[in-house]
Amino acid sequence: MRKDLLLIACVLAVACGGRGKTTPPAPQVREFPTIEVPAVYVDQDERLRYVSAHFWDRFLDTTRVYTTDSLHFNGVAEEALEDQFGTFVTLLGMVPLQEGKAAVDRLFIQAENFGRKEIRVFNRLSEWARKYLYDPNSPVRSEDLFQPWVQRLSASPLVDPGLQQGYAWEARMCALNGIGTKAADFSFTDTKGRRRTLYSIPADRILLIFGNPGCHACRELTEQMRALPEVSALIRSGSLKVVDVYIDEDVADWKAHIAEYPADWINGYDHRFAIRTELLYNVRGIPSLYLLDKDKTVLLKDAPTENVLQALSMR
Repeated sequence: MRKDLLLIACVLAVACGGRGKTTPPAPQVREFPTIEVPAVYVDQDERLRYVSAHFWDRFLDTTRVYTTDSLHFNGVAEEALEDQFGTFVTLLGMVPLQEGKAAVDRLFIQAENFGRKEIRVFNRLSEWARKYLYDPNSPVRSEDLFQPWVQRLSASPLVDPGLQQGYAWEARMCALNGIGTKAADFSFTDTKGRRRTLYSIPADRILLIFGNPGCHACRELTEQMRALPEVSALIRSGSLKVVDVYIDEDVADWKAHIAEYPADWINGYDHRFAIRTELLYNVRGIPSLYLLDKDKTVLLKDAPTENVLQALSMR
């Protein structure tokens, strides 16, 4: 009888323990679903445009939602997914700007729709959009491409209303001096005390620099340009004018460093401080580089130094 009671007690203990310790289901994970380009797209440019537009279709398909946890987003490992985002941004730089902007806009709509099921995926994609496209230190930054994303953030129901006004402000600033538009004109005082305007400077191309005296990155830029014979030749011929403008208020400090600026550049300071106070340009980091054509149309906007030097060297 005692043995029977012990057996029953053991069975009950095992049974109770089994009910209390259910094994959690294994995470539903996967590789990032690659895009399949229809065979009708034969031309390489057409294929690039198709891939950029449909890059996220299969990943953000809501008919089946995979695991999102501390390691995965909709089933894909976080590191692998960020790599894919980097690939996407690289593709955007290989298609016409308007198509790149449309691809970003399409991604936002897909991410917002998916975010209604899993907000963490939407939030992480938004973080990466800012990191890659808007961070001043990003080598692939593009305010033109970030603008449609942040514009939609400013009105998205998934965004805290308290943040929407800030996003609307960023969207407005990103829209300034977009590629393909005329750069904002402004006046400045050069090293000889003469009042000049951006539009009064004739040249096939103008490299507009917003820099500071003592700026290490600005000095590096100067050295890199001097080391490129083709760029020096363009400056000597007059087809390229380099316009370096100081936009902050410590004019005395700028004047103390005049001798450090290349003599074959046009160097000056914003005597009205209008570039910042009147929001003519969105200068978020120093140096900030704009490449303009002879009509003062923006060719490159707040571009990484490497992109600008490559564009100048290719002519």
